[in-house]
Amino acid sequence: MGPFQQRIESEAELRELLGHPNAIVQRKVIHRLDAHCRHFIAQSPLLFAATPDASGACDVSPRGDAPGFVHVVDEQYLVIPERPGNRRMDTYLNLLSNPHIGLIFLIPGLQEVLRINGEACLTQDPSLMAATAAHDKVPKLGIGVKVKECYMHCGKAFIRSAIWNPQEWLDQADLPIPARIIADHVNDAGIREQQVADGLRESYEQRLY
Repeated sequence: MGPFQQRIESEAELRELLGHPNAIVQRKVIHRLDAHCRHFIAQSPLLFAATPDASGACDVSPRGDAPGFVHVVDEQYLVIPERPGNRRMDTYLNLLSNPHIGLIFLIPGLQEVLRINGEACLTQDPSLMAATAAHDKVPKLGIGVKVKECYMHCGKAFIRSAIWNPQEWLDQADLPIPARIIADHVNDAGIREQQVADGLRESYEQRLY
């Protein structure tokens, strides 16, 4: 497998190397959206959704809007509304063949995140779509999630990365240039960086909702 010659191939080897979780970590998982989870989701403007396809190939996609854009139906179900994207629909296509989903909810400035695992489907239920409307736009569909596991994840990754510390952010001039990256990846002489930049700007300004 390429350069990875010294591999760990059993849980026993992994446990020997890294150990076992403590009692709190072992017992922190719950199986419903209690008041704490619901409050966290209501304050979260951003989540990442991981889905596998029928073969197990995985995809992770961000979903974001104003805090509380995810609609909690009750202690067992939530709905993530569709917002206009690039029409690749990787998450949706995956869910048509494999219902498993993993979610990470973030709140800016908070080091800990909320993780939710469950089963999902695509829904067009009119009442749910109306409940997740934004800017007078009713979504065409949503991801309905049946919650199986909920738990808080510690903030070590966020502390180490200093992601919420503006003093650690790159200067604007040092940031990657998305339009240049996309144009190079497309690798078509007829598609230039400026054309991609203009398309991104138009999409952000005119087609957020």
